[in-house]
Amino acid sequence: MRKKSHKSPLHILESGFLTLGIILLVSFVLIRGWGDYQSWSDIRAFEQAVASESAATGHVAGNGTRYSTEPDYSLWNKKRIADYHAGNAARDDAPLAILSIARLGLKVPVYNGTDEINLNRGAGRIKGTGWIDLPGNLGIAGHRDGFFRVLKDIEVGDRMQLLTFKGKTEFVVSSITIVDPTDVSVLAPTDASTITLVTCYPFYFVGNAPKRYIVRAELLSSQVES
Repeated sequence: MRKKSHKSPLHILESGFLTLGIILLVSFVLIRGWGDYQSWSDIRAFEQAVASESAATGHVAGNGTRYSTEPDYSLWNKKRIADYHAGNAARDDAPLAILSIARLGLKVPVYNGTDEINLNRGAGRIKGTGWIDLPGNLGIAGHRDGFFRVLKDIEVGDRMQLLTFKGKTEFVVSSITIVDPTDVSVLAPTDASTITLVTCYPFYFVGNAPKRYIVRAELLSSQVES
């Protein structure tokens, strides 16, 4: 007669941890996949809007470049990655534009407003600043531990592009400054087309960062259709 085998408490504990690990891994894959799909949908919706605008006016907007929708997470805070996917799942409106800085490998959708959902899934136009495709100082904010972490390596002279419904506009970085959060002079209106990128500083500060990192870029060229 065979004796009944009894699993030791340690063996039961190991089996429990293994099962829990598999569940967490599957959950992460599903959440990340959904977030990537939502991001892809946002960019695709934007590109379709650009195409529709071009068809209606008879113009071809931009240079026809297709933008990758998968961010490079290598510099991101782990929580920011999770927040990015949660933000994509929480809202599905199309961005106003796509901001790109080729040298830094940055391509990020720009939404209207800087609420937490928008900043978790991309960058946000700072309300009260300039508007897309119009002269003025367009303020764009982003999280220092997400899309805008690459700004730690930006240099004066770097070029950035803003792809909008009307075409592509190119800017060149003219200054990089660090200011107090209360210093809103960096967002003051300008006559010329200007982009001001804003993120928290220092980039790797634990907790609420005490400063703001400001990147100012001036208009270099424009392919915006009237």
